[in-house]
Amino acid sequence: MATNVATRDFRESLQRYLQDAGRQPLFLCGNAKDVLSVLPPDSFDFCMTSPPYWNKRQYAAGGIGLEEDYRQYIENLMQVFAEVHRVLKETGSFWLNIGDTYLDKRLLCIPWRVSIEMSERQGWILRNEVVWNKVKGGPDNSIDKLRNVHEPVFHFVKRASGYFYNADAVRTPARKARVLNGSVISATGVRGVRYRRQIELSSVLTQHEKACAMEELDKMLDAIRAGHIADFRMIIRGQQRTTHSNSEKVSGRARDLVQKGFYFLRYHPNGSKPSDVWDIVPEDTQNRGDHFAPYPEDLCRIPIAATCPDNGLVLDPFCGTGTTNLVAFEMGRKSVGVDLSPDYVRTAMMRCQRLL
Repeated sequence: MATNVATRDFRESLQRYLQDAGRQPLFLCGNAKDVLSVLPPDSFDFCMTSPPYWNKRQYAAGGIGLEEDYRQYIENLMQVFAEVHRVLKETGSFWLNIGDTYLDKRLLCIPWRVSIEMSERQGWILRNEVVWNKVKGGPDNSIDKLRNVHEPVFHFVKRASGYFYNADAVRTPARKARVLNGSVISATGVRGVRYRRQIELSSVLTQHEKACAMEELDKMLDAIRAGHIADFRMIIRGQQRTTHSNSEKVSGRARDLVQKGFYFLRYHPNGSKPSDVWDIVPEDTQNRGDHFAPYPEDLCRIPIAATCPDNGLVLDPFCGTGTTNLVAFEMGRKSVGVDLSPDYVRTAMMRCQRLL
């Protein structure tokens, strides 16, 4: 079966592609809005893309990013993202990497303008803003501002709950607790001795609160011994600072501290989730000299692992040289890439064919 096409028969091409057992990406050459508009609704489990930046680069075949006014650029993106919203399943996720630009020395805040428009006009729900720290950036000869070395990556969903999310797929494995001379010691060395002493010597806890705190501390240590949690921290009234907020109205933890005299922070036994700052060098490891904005493969791995089912279908409406599709292929997902440039589509096809 031919999985790489540059025809107008996009809907039938997708249907044939989905019937095929292979996962070699399908590439469709055309305007993103026009291509998506003929695809069936609720088709894709996941979308990730990095659209052309405004007024920064000259892309092959022109298209979005060459508008005279940034407002028209945002409007053109909105038309594409409306189609993404339509073809994405209710359980799906949309990850958007988009860069900013200056005009007359004014940073335009384009990523956030786009994000707000998506939320207010199209009903997208923004779940995370990831800071992509490029670690090293290009030279910056300006003498009146700092160097720009980061870009945002937004995670959008269509509904507030019930979307696919597999946090365990992206956790860093937790260090194991151990038992020494009969005493349990957490992964970071917590054995409860310090907490017991703080409870015993507390001048602000009542005797009843002290007894409850000791009982709950024993239960927490038993949970570590059984492997139900990896680690914990105990916050005791008058000893540790309340996390997040002291207001009982906005913090359940603050209420527990007032009403019980203590609360626990439990660490997941499978490890910690990634933070929302990612250090990824934007190196052009594929030597894509004909494409001026290749975003790195590693930028796609956490989003796909966490928010695309194992048998899910991936979409990139501005696929360029096929980075999203390449990573989807490597991670066992079928994918569809759309781009206006026949040259970029050919490059994407050749990159993915090397994986066969």
